[in-house]
Amino acid sequence: MWPLACVIVAGNLPGLLIGVWLRVVFLPDPAAFRFFVGCVLLYVGGRLFYDILGRGRNSGDRLPTIDSSSPSRIETRSLSARAFTYSFQGEVFSFNPAGLFALSLVVGVVGGTYGIGGGAIIAPILVAVFHLPVYTIAGATLFSTFLSSIIGVLFYTVAAPIWAPADLAVAPDWLLGLLFGVGGLVGTYLGARFQKFFPGRTVKIILAVCLLIIAGRYVVSFFL
Repeated sequence: MWPLACVIVAGNLPGLLIGVWLRVVFLPDPAAFRFFVGCVLLYVGGRLFYDILGRGRNSGDRLPTIDSSSPSRIETRSLSARAFTYSFQGEVFSFNPAGLFALSLVVGVVGGTYGIGGGAIIAPILVAVFHLPVYTIAGATLFSTFLSSIIGVLFYTVAAPIWAPADLAVAPDWLLGLLFGVGGLVGTYLGARFQKFFPGRTVKIILAVCLLIIAGRYVVSFFL
């Protein structure tokens, strides 16, 4: 969904540059920031579970398993500076581009500072806070993560050494990055292939559990 992807990328990239600068100049020790990220993920994971147990219990599973023989299409209803509205599986969804841009900017700062793809944070927020279906945001968030990862590596390779103290190593570990990339590509392909066979509720549960586990590790490690 290109309108969604463009809004996310437009906010993510400048935030990413700011995040890289903050990390190198002010936050060489990521312990405190890891705690902050853990709290953010804890909140998002909690919102997801609230949606699953609260709204989901009242309205049922809004996104049943997609019939692979006749895949659903995303149809744009309206697009303006105030709202982007689209339909999917007979339901209408909407989000505010300006609000999403501001959120993507903040996520870009967080992602650039901590060195994670913005999609890892923006995707669960789109599901838990904006209440957008998982199936419709996956492509946009993957695209933004891919692009922001490339730009982030360039920032850390070219710009970060200019700002960093002489004793601080900021250059990427290319071997480790290659291993992450290969594993991520395989996981992305499998996820895209099998996503349509899982109900939206199941995908939300898996996402919420993963978020809470990661958040718990970050928060606990801060106090140890």
